[in-house]
Amino acid sequence: MKNIAIIGSGSWGTALAIHLAQLGHNVKIWSFSEEEKDLINNEKKCKFLPKAKIPQNVYCSTKFEEVLTNPDFILHVTPSKFTREIFKQYKQYVKNTPVIICSKGFEKDTLKTLDEVIKEEYPEVRIGALSGPSHAEEVSISMPTVLVIASKDQQIKDEIQEAFMCPHMRIYTSSDIKGVELGGALKNIIAFCAGVAAGIGLGDNTFAALITRGLGELSRLGEALGGEKGTFYGLSGLGDLIVTCLSEHSRNRRAGKLIGQGKTLEEAKQEVGMVIESIDNIDVAYELSKKYNIEVPIIYTAYNVIYNNLDAKTAVHNLMTRDKKTEN
Repeated sequence: MKNIAIIGSGSWGTALAIHLAQLGHNVKIWSFSEEEKDLINNEKKCKFLPKAKIPQNVYCSTKFEEVLTNPDFILHVTPSKFTREIFKQYKQYVKNTPVIICSKGFEKDTLKTLDEVIKEEYPEVRIGALSGPSHAEEVSISMPTVLVIASKDQQIKDEIQEAFMCPHMRIYTSSDIKGVELGGALKNIIAFCAGVAAGIGLGDNTFAALITRGLGELSRLGEALGGEKGTFYGLSGLGDLIVTCLSEHSRNRRAGKLIGQGKTLEEAKQEVGMVIESIDNIDVAYELSKKYNIEVPIIYTAYNVIYNNLDAKTAVHNLMTRDKKTEN
């Protein structure tokens, strides 16, 4: 059995803790919140996962030195915009311990992926990325889920695969850490668009078109940023895109749906009540597409809906009346 540290006590960090603890591992979670710490330790509950029960072998602390006492690996599960700030606070404890990125996003100011952020702060870090189609709500109640662990370090891939796998959790491996990260980050933007489509009452034809053309956009942009094309048609690309675009569990889809229904951006953020990675990262994808001269009309349109107050129905009209194209 492993000793595992999880940095972040939100829905995904807690769901991973529940899964690993149920397999017999000893799990410690770091939280910035005394309230969340007390709820996890005293009531064995997570406010974001009302159906889940946290096992006894999960302990939460607001002190890094308590959580990072000789773990076998560290799961980094904070919102992407806080990754550098929080990693700086605990990097002194990392040493040779693998850090597995479980967050999905970019650093806005630098346009960097999260593995780049962490390696910039600690060049010697042993690093991996865990991603795939996985809602915390379902992982926390042991619904069958399939993920991918990406790393250049074979020992990391073997260790994560061994620690996580069970009859309701299957883990595949990949060496394409960049592609796995990018698939998870970019699909959130398409999921936001799916929510907008739902909010204005569009149908299955629209969703199918959005997912298919959206996959093309994230694949083109992802390849330009260093990912491998095949990765975007796997679990962390197509798989995560499908589940995030079609499920009411998705906070990105929920935010888009509220915008489609006429809510303001601030009203949508308040109603969702959790970090919405698509809104935090849409401008990053927009800037990267311009930097690498990649055509991504859905991403451009989403940017204009969020930041230039483009009406959702007008946005659909604009996409549908673009110049004639061949499919590939």
